[in-house]
Amino acid sequence: ASEIPEGKMRKVIVGSQQVLVANVKGKYYAIGNVCTHLGGPLDKGILESHEVECPLHRSHFDVTNGAVKSGPTTRPEPVYDVRVESGSILVRPKQ
Repeated sequence: ASEIPEGKMRKVIVGSQQVLVANVKGKYYAIGNVCTHLGGPLDKGILESHEVECPLHRSHFDVTNGAVKSGPTTRPEPVYDVRVESGSILVRPKQ
């Protein structure tokens, strides 16, 4: 789990999906990595507190729940379950 330091994020692949995993105050969260506006790569954006900014058109998403904080997008990101087991970060689609 030390591979993603606090305040940082990283893209991982879950099945065929790009997923953004972020470490916010020592807790891991995972949402879709492809912006719901025009497909920008969120892992190339900026993480501030619990919000990530898309590098293309500056949509903001809450990494804790996928919610849109500001547009231009209006569609939230999908959310994934995250747990740490034996030092590894495990991500899977939300049930």
